[in-house]
Amino acid sequence: MHIGPYQLDNRLVVAPMAGVTDRPFRNLCRRLGAGLAISEMVTADASMYGTRKTVYRLDHEGEPAPIAVQIVGTDPQQMAAAARVNVELGAQIIDINMGCPAKKVCKVAAGSALMRDEDLVARILDHVVNAVDVPVTLKMRTGWDTANRNAPRIAMIAEQAGVAAVTVHGRTRACGFSGDAEHDTVAMVKRAVAIPVIANGDIDTPTTAAKVLSLTGADGIMIGRAAQGRPWIFREIAHFLATGEQLAEPTPTWIKDILLEHLENLYRLYGNEHGVRIARKHIAWYSRTQPGGAAFRKQVNAATTTQQQSDLIREFFDRVNDKKAPGFGPAPAKEELAA
Repeated sequence: MHIGPYQLDNRLVVAPMAGVTDRPFRNLCRRLGAGLAISEMVTADASMYGTRKTVYRLDHEGEPAPIAVQIVGTDPQQMAAAARVNVELGAQIIDINMGCPAKKVCKVAAGSALMRDEDLVARILDHVVNAVDVPVTLKMRTGWDTANRNAPRIAMIAEQAGVAAVTVHGRTRACGFSGDAEHDTVAMVKRAVAIPVIANGDIDTPTTAAKVLSLTGADGIMIGRAAQGRPWIFREIAHFLATGEQLAEPTPTWIKDILLEHLENLYRLYGNEHGVRIARKHIAWYSRTQPGGAAFRKQVNAATTTQQQSDLIREFFDRVNDKKAPGFGPAPAKEELAA
């Protein structure tokens, strides 16, 4: 799949997720099979660029190309300026957020709220495309609500503006993340435009990925929540799409090594104290399907140093790997069902 001049290694994309897709996570997903990883959304408000959170989001040191940055806002000129700043800071693809359903984003008419105003959508896309010499992409929902699924029209507006690719999450803004994603509208978008279309929403296994590609005719797929604590999902999907065969489940020892690598990069970026706090949610995701995970998380969440976190992780996954040794207690029924 091409986005502008960039030929991706494959058609698997890491979804932008606030508080998740920082540089360590993006780099790990890329190493484990993703063809592209998009940053957490960066506000178009330049006055926020000195905050700690935004400084981290603007850090692309050592990140493999192409570097994709998502921006969010409502003012066309401000969005254009933000695109220029991010290109100067290393962005090679600018992605525009018209898909976030969060109330704090939509209450200022940003994110998926923009889909209610197609004229404003056109102005934003025109301004951003004309402001930078790198490809501009768009992520959106199927519409504002089930009575207003206007993604095909917005995709045509985007194509006319010169947008290089569009991603469609198979839910309306009103749906949030509830219910099952519907991909019929994604298929309609694909038929409406000639630019690449990427399908997103509830793609959590290799077989689901293949079904969505077949149903929609999409050029690529985007994975979000399913990659949390499971960044190797990209290599699993890539292998299945290429061979029709499922890869073996990773061993606890292998997962332990991936998690420790992930945490080391978090500590390096955020510093030890802040890194320990950031790491907790990732540790929870990696351990959620392991037997005894709930008891382990209670213990590891009390750790206050990088050494304590690392030691507990090694002990837990080594015990899981050695089925003869006692672990942190049996998995709760809801965890067994999730596994």
